Amino acid sequence: MAYDNYSLIRIVREGRIVTATVDAPPINIITMELYGELARLAQELEADPDALVFVLKSADPDFFLTHFDVGAILTFPTDGTPQREPWDRNAYHQMCERFRTMNTVTIAQIEGRVGGGGSEISMSFDMRFGVKGKTVINQMEVPIGILPGGTGTQRMPRLIGRSRTLEVILGGIDLDAETAERWGYLNRAFAADEIGPYVDALARRIASFPPQAVRLAKQSVTSADKPLHEGLADESYLFQQLTRTPEAQAAMAKFLEIGGQTREGELRVAELSAQVSEG
Repeated sequence: MAYDNYSLIRIVREGRIVTATVDAPPINIITMELYGELARLAQELEADPDALVFVLKSADPDFFLTHFDVGAILTFPTDGTPQREPWDRNAYHQMCERFRTMNTVTIAQIEGRVGGGGSEISMSFDMRFGVKGKTVINQMEVPIGILPGGTGTQRMPRLIGRSRTLEVILGGIDLDAETAERWGYLNRAFAADEIGPYVDALARRIASFPPQAVRLAKQSVTSADKPLHEGLADESYLFQQLTRTPEAQAAMAKFLEIGGQTREGELRVAELSAQVSEG
């Protein structure tokens, strides 16, 4: 997959890892042009059989993705009556769902402000990391007379709970990185010089593991949105799929061979399990 013809996003591929850097001066507003590129990127990633980890970050140290262009919203048609339509008739919702459900692991490296539609995209990602004293989340829709319409009112309660979501959305407040980490919006909040190395190391670690195991594990976790009995059925089915693969059989055998299930090995099991994919 070439990922050509992007003017507002710089894309670099390194093995199984695809990294995209948004560079849309002056402040990474999600204009119709940037939205089009993000939507196309989601489609290309979803169709890429070799991309295992995707990292999205920003060239601007102060802004990750601000919000959807309010000037563009003012041009949306307002004649006729509102219609209740299936979710997949909404192209923005489709884009966000692609990032959430694609076979590729999606990581948002949020080093500056993120808000509105940018926050909605970020909440669709599998993981979000921020910077202490720098990352700020804001849903500015209600103060300007609308509401988050790009999945935000549905995603945020699933991350931080209903009451906290209402505080953020109805209050239009700035949510700092430390609070966002404590509430569950961010996986972790780092010092400015620590986020890049951590995200890079995590992406490389995940990309080194058996691809089918990574993909099906993400699929199984995504099933947690279903009722418990349905999610458990999915988990059992996907687990059975993996145990039947030659790759899993070989990896489990190597784990035992290099010291798995020994006292010494289990005391450093994270390091030991990573060695299974080496060499």
